[in-house]
Amino acid sequence: MEQRRFSGKGHWYHETQTNHRLDDVLPLVPEAANVDDRFLLDLALPEKIVVSCHGWLTPARALCDLLFPLHTAVNRLHTLSAYDRLSTALTVAQACGVQRLCNHYAALLTPLPGPDSSRESNRRLAQITQYARQLASSPDVIDSKAQQQLDEVGLTIYDIVLINQIIGFIGFQARVVAIFQALLGQPVRWLPGHHIPPHAQVNDISQGTNPWIPLFAGVELPYASAHQLESLARWQAEPFLQSLTPVLCHEPAILDRTGDILISVIQVAGGDDSAQSVISAAVELLTRSPDRFSAAQFTPLTDAGIPAVDAINMLAWSAFCGWINRLKIALAHRE
Repeated sequence: MEQRRFSGKGHWYHETQTNHRLDDVLPLVPEAANVDDRFLLDLALPEKIVVSCHGWLTPARALCDLLFPLHTAVNRLHTLSAYDRLSTALTVAQACGVQRLCNHYAALLTPLPGPDSSRESNRRLAQITQYARQLASSPDVIDSKAQQQLDEVGLTIYDIVLINQIIGFIGFQARVVAIFQALLGQPVRWLPGHHIPPHAQVNDISQGTNPWIPLFAGVELPYASAHQLESLARWQAEPFLQSLTPVLCHEPAILDRTGDILISVIQVAGGDDSAQSVISAAVELLTRSPDRFSAAQFTPLTDAGIPAVDAINMLAWSAFCGWINRLKIALAHRE
């Protein structure tokens, strides 16, 4: 994977092609690969904030290890390599425009060998990249054709569950990092000159009377592992995950940590009516343009009398809803 910097653009991007001279190519910030906290990327936060958010930060950190393990085994059912996973993560980070994430995933991706240069491999990676960018920023364009194209390039049901979880999770991570950087008064996007179109507004698709019907087969109970059966029983009773659980159970460890975040990031009351306008403005900007979220949106929340921890949890909840809503768009449809 090659990172290129063009004068006048003020940013870098990655291309879906194999690089045969990895020793000549360095990420923009190579030290960004080395972090102790793979989720918050070593943001220096007040201890009070970290302790208050511990319940959902812990499973989020665990997901970083599950989605991006140091060693990735590839077989006929799990075909996504470490390169595929990190390339997808970088694509979503770039779509969100959160520079800290872009630096981190680019630094992790650069040393890895890319796929071979065959037309089939190039088409496969290009399709994954296009799908990741669309689901991250324009989920309204994801339809049965987009899913069919993933199948056509050889992705299995395990791959499809994993790729959608990666896309949703990185979008969540980007927005959480943006929230905490706003708390600290730090800019989210440091390099000027790169316009990122606003993400499509995703309505709360948990609402509505018609149930969501999975597009893919769930785990087959006679062949399910003990872990899959345990996760199925645990999360199918959770309304927010109910329709997705049989499909997400193909990767039960990832589902478990996703559910742990759900039950830890509680919805926080947003103050009185006078605070609703600043809450709505903050949530909308975080949802549509996380790269532009800053102290200018966070400070009015605390000025309106909302405790900082409550503001963080409220914004993190909106980011988590975006993650789950994208899973529903990708893996299910309305009856």
